[in-house]
Amino acid sequence: MSQDPVANQLPVRGLTFDVRIGGPADGDPVLLLHGFPQNSLEWTGVEPLLHEAGLRTIAPDQRGYSPGARPAEAADYQVGEAADDAIALLDTLGLDRAHVVGHDWGAVAGWFAAARNPARITTLTAVSVPHTAAIADIAARDLGQRVRMSYFTLFRQRGIAETTLTALHGKVLRRMFNGSGLDEREVDQYVAPLLEPGALTAALNWYRGTHDRDFAALGPVTVPTTYVWSDGDPVVTRAAAERTAAYVTGPYRFAELAGISHWVPDQAPRELAALILDRVRQPST
Repeated sequence: MSQDPVANQLPVRGLTFDVRIGGPADGDPVLLLHGFPQNSLEWTGVEPLLHEAGLRTIAPDQRGYSPGARPAEAADYQVGEAADDAIALLDTLGLDRAHVVGHDWGAVAGWFAAARNPARITTLTAVSVPHTAAIADIAARDLGQRVRMSYFTLFRQRGIAETTLTALHGKVLRRMFNGSGLDEREVDQYVAPLLEPGALTAALNWYRGTHDRDFAALGPVTVPTTYVWSDGDPVVTRAAAERTAAYVTGPYRFAELAGISHWVPDQAPRELAALILDRVRQPST
């Protein structure tokens, strides 16, 4: 039943996205949205497990990561644009609905897509990043959460961030994966594409195009949702993770992974796949 993903180039909203599609052709579609500083290859360990369960996976290199989907202005990377890309990709593929799984910024795009287009999202599994209003709420009154997010200030400084992160062949970018369990080759599959001209600026524009007020203003999510948080995540506090429940009005599950860092799809693919399958198979609970 398993079918390895095949690379495609698909037109979406006037841009061209690199999209890996795999699994049985008649399987329920699962849209996999990656985060920073990764790409669609972060789902390599998860995809075959979903395929074995009969699901079809769609994993795009998102806006800024696909060379053909790299607009120049930071304003083009407001997270609502990424959410609209996700819905438009379903249109391109002729799909009315899909299960959505997102990690890091992909989770943010998933939260926005689910809140704004619930009729198009069958279920949501958000990994690492909580509902954005939840983290904004906690950050407004918890210094510890604000300190954990202080790297946003660097990433939003055009030129300075690029120079810092790419120095010595991307040494700082590579260091971000410390504790992930990934080997040098696996880290390079994420870092090397970002060292190409214009690629890192486009990826960092996700931070520059979206403002804190955008996070705080997001409404509740009504679709069946699982939020996956790992207790080794250096950015998201437990308070922000647990606060997410207040912003989901549909069926909701909070799943905690012990001893796992931020890089959940790479580090714990089996555990994550099991949680995705539980949500897909039991949308009403």
